[in-house]
Amino acid sequence: MIAHRTRLDRFISRETGINRRDVRGLLAQGRITVDGTVARDIQQIVHQFTLVSMDGAILQNNQPCYLMVNKPAGVVSATSDQQHKTIIDLIDRLNRDSLHIAGRLDFNSTGLLLLTNDGRWSRNLSLPESKVTKCYRVELENPVTDEYISAFAEGFYFEYEGITTQPAELNIISERVAEISLTEGRYHQIKRMFGRFQNKVLSLHRYAIGNLQLDPELSPGQYRELSSKEVTQIGHPPRVPIT
Repeated sequence: MIAHRTRLDRFISRETGINRRDVRGLLAQGRITVDGTVARDIQQIVHQFTLVSMDGAILQNNQPCYLMVNKPAGVVSATSDQQHKTIIDLIDRLNRDSLHIAGRLDFNSTGLLLLTNDGRWSRNLSLPESKVTKCYRVELENPVTDEYISAFAEGFYFEYEGITTQPAELNIISERVAEISLTEGRYHQIKRMFGRFQNKVLSLHRYAIGNLQLDPELSPGQYRELSSKEVTQIGHPPRVPIT
């Protein structure tokens, strides 16, 4: 599998060992097809999900995969770990080793996690200019007051990174429960923001990314594929949260 776009001659040479100078001859003979069409241009671009065949034998036929997972507490947002169960360990699919995480959650945090083998899709979700909103429900040790609302909206200066967080929206649900919407994901960001008020986060649950909400049919540890509509429209604003 290739992670980036590459020229057809380079791809054929890498996959077959044929010298790049000889690939032109193969194209002239009509022996190479790209996405079912006979290829003629050595500079044609091949990406991760391009179907490429030579003499009828498939050289690449990767299929994109997009999964929604309901992450339980006590599972690591990683592809491998020597001590703990990882999110990949929950996936029972042949292609699970090709998947990576699009937006991590802390060890004890729960909720919506996305897995994919499509690097361009996951990068687009994480780009600052995409401003994809992530929504969380937080249970706290101490009561939350209106003071929090303005502080989250103004942003917090994180000395270690030397940055000020982007404005975040905080809604008070009950005395010790709040919902947070933000467009970035700094290290332990939500816990650190509440830490400025000496208010410990007892539980953190992500229920939405963009307009994609965690499927209420998924129990902790379960997963399902995203629909094509969900894949393409995830960057839209979130709807009313599922409670």
